[in-house]
Amino acid sequence: MTARVPPKSGRESVAEIVAKDDPRLAELDKLAGLLDARFRVPVLGIRFGWDSLLGFVPGIGDAPTLAPAAWLFWRAHRMGARRRTLARMAVNTGIDTEVGGIPVIGDLFDIAIKSNRRNVDLLRRELKNSASVRAASAGRRWQAQSFAEGRAR
Repeated sequence: MTARVPPKSGRESVAEIVAKDDPRLAELDKLAGLLDARFRVPVLGIRFGWDSLLGFVPGIGDAPTLAPAAWLFWRAHRMGARRRTLARMAVNTGIDTEVGGIPVIGDLFDIAIKSNRRNVDLLRRELKNSASVRAASAGRRWQAQSFAEGRAR
């Protein structure tokens, strides 16, 4: 009796994408780093990014950083994130934008919360969880198929 190997489709599984440190995820990580943690206060070690800096500019506030945050959200949708994860990402971005509009307090909030990093972490967890669920389900299907073929003989 030979061991059967599960069939390989032409598409990569989510587990393979996450396992290989997908460049798309690395790109989103880099963007979140620029927005939330690009600079560091030397003595204190506090990290902040363009999101916090642009928030200090009167009149424009967090509006320019909403576009990259929306792009991050769109990429998460394209990568297959569930609606629940997308909703959490939208809430993070919405709170960041609304509270970020308050002078000084909003800027401190941006420095503390880092919503873009949180969103990338949510996406990474989502992809890892869905990969493990899909791998387990594929394994069960493959075992059931092998069992059924063995009983047919």
